[in-house]
Amino acid sequence: MNDHSTTPPTTTTATTPPTTTATTTATTAPAVYTGKAAPDAAADRGWLLGHFKAAGDPRHSEDVEIKWGVHPKGDERARWVTGEERTALQVLISGRFRLEFPGRTVVLAEQGDYVVWGRGVDHSWYAEEDTVVLTVRWPSVPGYRAEAPGGASSPAPFEPPVAAC
Repeated sequence: MNDHSTTPPTTTTATTPPTTTATTTATTAPAVYTGKAAPDAAADRGWLLGHFKAAGDPRHSEDVEIKWGVHPKGDERARWVTGEERTALQVLISGRFRLEFPGRTVVLAEQGDYVVWGRGVDHSWYAEEDTVVLTVRWPSVPGYRAEAPGGASSPAPFEPPVAAC
C-alpha cells in the first residue's frame, strides 16, 4: 500500500463484499497515489497535498492544502500567524493540542475534536501532549511560508505554506 507511485489510468475492477463491483475505465480514471501519512509528511514538513507538490502529481492542488502534523509534547508555534489568508479545519487524531485565538483558547482533547477558523483569524498553538493533527486549509496560497525565528525563511525543498497546525 505504500508504493509512493503515481499509477497511470487503467481499467480497474474492484469487488466490494458481498457482490458490489466498481469499474473505472481508462478514460475516467485519475492518477492514483498511495502512501503513508507519517513518512510522506516528514519529507515535506508535514504537508501531504497543496500547490507546492509538482504539477502532474495527484497531490498537487491550487484549491486545498492538507497537513499531517506530528508534534512532540511541548512543541509550539514560534510566533503567531497574523493576516491569515485561508480558512482552516484542524482535527485531532491523537494527543492534546491547544490553539490560541484572540480572546479565546480552544483545546482539542479527544480524538475527532476539531476547530474551524476563517480568513483573517490570528492564531498560535501548543502541543500539551505528543500530538497528531490533520489540518485542511483552503485555498492553497503560493509563496506563503513560515519564517524561522529571526525573520529568515525556514529552509525547505519547496514553498510550503505557513505551518498553522
